[in-house]
Amino acid sequence: MTDAAQRLRSLAEQVLGAPLPVRLRAWDGSQAGPPDAPALVVRNRRALRRMLFKPGELGLARAWVSGDLDVEGDLYTVLDAMAGLVWERGEDARTLRQAVRDPAVRAAARDLLKLAAPPIPPAPPREEMRRPRRRLHTRRTDQRAISHHYDVGNDFYEIVLGPSMVYSCAYWEQDGTLETAQRDKLELVCAKLGLKEGQRLLDVGCGWGSMAIHAAREHGVSVVGITLSQEQAAYARKRVADAGLTDRVEIRVQDYRDVVDGPYDAISSIGMAEHVGAERYLEYARQLYALLKPGGRLLNHQIARRPQRDESAYEVDQFIDSYVFPDGELAPIGTTVTQLERAGFEVRDVESIREHYARTLRRWVANLEDDWDRAVGLTSPGRARVWRLYMAASALAFERNRIGVNQVLAIRTPDSGASGLPLRPRTWHG
Repeated sequence: MTDAAQRLRSLAEQVLGAPLPVRLRAWDGSQAGPPDAPALVVRNRRALRRMLFKPGELGLARAWVSGDLDVEGDLYTVLDAMAGLVWERGEDARTLRQAVRDPAVRAAARDLLKLAAPPIPPAPPREEMRRPRRRLHTRRTDQRAISHHYDVGNDFYEIVLGPSMVYSCAYWEQDGTLETAQRDKLELVCAKLGLKEGQRLLDVGCGWGSMAIHAAREHGVSVVGITLSQEQAAYARKRVADAGLTDRVEIRVQDYRDVVDGPYDAISSIGMAEHVGAERYLEYARQLYALLKPGGRLLNHQIARRPQRDESAYEVDQFIDSYVFPDGELAPIGTTVTQLERAGFEVRDVESIREHYARTLRRWVANLEDDWDRAVGLTSPGRARVWRLYMAASALAFERNRIGVNQVLAIRTPDSGASGLPLRPRTWHG
């Protein structure tokens, strides 16, 4: 009988419709594929059952998170080789589902199911967010989704993010440390907002308080930071107290829809809008517009996806939706700009910093791998594996222009039309 690795490889190539670009190593010690290539390691038969009962990305994700599927060699190399076959969104995912309906593929799958016996679907890993059907982006569901992602443990995030505790794209010079690049990003945001002493800043999705502390300490503004994460808020309040800034920085556990104490001179929304959702985005933009005084500025820092020919076919990434950012949605930059303008904003500057995020993610992955045992001890092996896969795959996605990240500067322009910007506004780059 053909060994397990070769049988697996044959089925994979039938389903994917292309040669498998990596080596396969199975639980029986067999191997198939280029001998010098990095390997996908199928550690046990349970991995097959996960992939057979949930063909496609979710089955692979469950096998990875549970440790039933692993990588031997460089993770980036394997992900890059497999991305075009499995992890691409849109048409590739639909093609995979269509292949599974092919009679020859189904026959091969039945044969493989015998190899994977007993034919009982394994329970999903406990790190998967399971939820009933419900309306998206209510206050309750947003609270639950944010808690799933951010209430993993502040000690865990300290390992990944380093001392800056900034969970968004850094802004890099050619060389430099992660901490310096994150400080430069915060200063870039402050410069674009034109912060001046005595002004009021609202930081929506304030995370662990880094933006609020930097703006108050370096620019003398009063800051309200809001988050839905109890753990983030407690951590941020301690940092504010340690910095001696309690008279200028307030951290709230509050939904953006419940902020009523405007007007503010400026609003920063850094890595927040991805959680809002397409159906709520215009509401979000209008709320921020209403909270700004005339002439006030918004800096929206947001990940974007590439537009599709048929936007109605857009599907949320199953792995990210189930394990990383539940209910998160990405939009093309053009859609974001349009929604901001529909809300009343005048968009004055758009800057893509896509390559900066790829470098940031690679540093985060290195931080996690360098302190792997402690990270696992603080969370779980599955949770650490989720973050390693998510960040490594995201780094490659930014590098290959599958996704991007943009800073959009928008103004609540007063009736006079005076924007308050200099004639050459990009002076913030020095």
